[in-house]
Amino acid sequence: MPQPIDHPGPVVRPKTPRAAQRQRDARGRFTRRAPLAAQAAAGSSRQPSLFVTSEMSDFVKAGGLGEVAAALPRVLRARYDVRVLIPGYPAVLEKAGALEIVGEVAGVAALPACRIGLVRQADGLPVYVLLNAALFEREGSPYVSDAGTDWDDNALRFATLSHAAAQIAAGRAGLGWTPRLLHLNDWPCALAAGYLRWSAIPVPSLLTIHNLAYQGLFPTAMAAQLGIPDAAAPALDFYGRLSFLQAGIVHADQVNTVSVSYARQITGPELGCGLDTLLARRAAAGRLSGIINGVDPSYDPRTDAHLRVHFSVNQWQGKNVNAEQVRREFHLPQSRGPLFAVVSRLVHQKGMDLVVEVAPQIAAAGGQIVFVGQGERQIERAVRTLCGRYPAHMAAMIGFEESVARRVYAASDFLLMPSRFEPCGLSQMYAQRFGSLPIAHATGGLIDTVDDGVTGFLFAEPSADALRRCVGRAFRTWRLPGLMSAMRRAAMLAPSGWEHAGQRYADLYARTAARAA
Repeated sequence: MPQPIDHPGPVVRPKTPRAAQRQRDARGRFTRRAPLAAQAAAGSSRQPSLFVTSEMSDFVKAGGLGEVAAALPRVLRARYDVRVLIPGYPAVLEKAGALEIVGEVAGVAALPACRIGLVRQADGLPVYVLLNAALFEREGSPYVSDAGTDWDDNALRFATLSHAAAQIAAGRAGLGWTPRLLHLNDWPCALAAGYLRWSAIPVPSLLTIHNLAYQGLFPTAMAAQLGIPDAAAPALDFYGRLSFLQAGIVHADQVNTVSVSYARQITGPELGCGLDTLLARRAAAGRLSGIINGVDPSYDPRTDAHLRVHFSVNQWQGKNVNAEQVRREFHLPQSRGPLFAVVSRLVHQKGMDLVVEVAPQIAAAGGQIVFVGQGERQIERAVRTLCGRYPAHMAAMIGFEESVARRVYAASDFLLMPSRFEPCGLSQMYAQRFGSLPIAHATGGLIDTVDDGVTGFLFAEPSADALRRCVGRAFRTWRLPGLMSAMRRAAMLAPSGWEHAGQRYADLYARTAARAA
């Protein structure tokens, strides 16, 4: 029998990662770290670094990597001469406008030659665009067609991107600029670490894994076409297939993930996706770490242009007005009960099947749920069915619009996020910025960003019963206005900006370069 929604459950208190070592003054007191800009002013010229990515929200975004690629290089430019390399997709070419052709990369094996264009963003960030119409100028996302299927030539497309990055590092692209470090992101760029090693290019590389579940697996017979030496192919073998991500893990000088807890979890078989033994070896050698992502400063309830009414930790009336407006927008009746938000891909990995199972109990307890997202057809149908069955308690937008998502964050009291695994997660941090308390499965970055009982609620097992008990805790907190307000303030004031993450990455850049020296 499922337990009632108000059944008391244990408080999950995950272990907090140990704080990084800090300097002390002569009296033993901790000293405050200087911000990146101050460090740059005090230091010598900035070291050149190339940030290689398959997406960037300035131009095109398919996931969280796009947000990171837009924010992190800009933060790091205070200390490093960071430039970005991205393929020339149609959206990139359209938004970049007139490109200055500044270089060219020769082909190798079946990888074609490419020209390199340059565009400087309004804030001065240089972005190199890899130009090859046959590979990149096609409709669809960076990875799949409009029909949702992977491009048949993805191995060639992203091996070309990786090879171009290595050639730029070798000074063979005619740019008049050579990076002293490559920052590679996920499987589409990971093969660059191999090309550096196989060509004895003495430039260190850092690989950031944003989601280990996507590994870039291709037939082993393609190795020669991709310019992979025969002797190197065994190190890329993943159960009879070539793994681009494995190539990066093996050959990068340093590997990191997007949260401390996820870095620990992927060294075990449950979340290691078959690469746990390799990752555990890298961790034992001090070559695997985790850094939580930051949040764009525009997610600020005091100034966010997407909100109709602003609010702050000291002035809550605006949040209540936003809730009233969102209820009207989604044709829900006004209610004195809590408003729950789901802003997510509607897929099994995000635990949406668990939300569907628990939703009737939320409605019975007086709550309302607003869904924003799309994904697996089965879950989309289940959400529509719920909305039809409980029209006074549930409403959905099957699709995604950023302005709607931000208004829902700002209106909601709680965010449902029962992900089965979550490398970092951004939704929980967006929600906290707007005073919405996450109800989340204790995994990956959710452990690192949700302080259970302080800035949100965590549950230990990804099951409907565990989610139901955690929702019960949220309802009991809702009935205690003083506690609810205190938790909202704590969530809104929790540090989640890019300055801290940028400092950690700047230190990791320095450590990667030093270890490779």
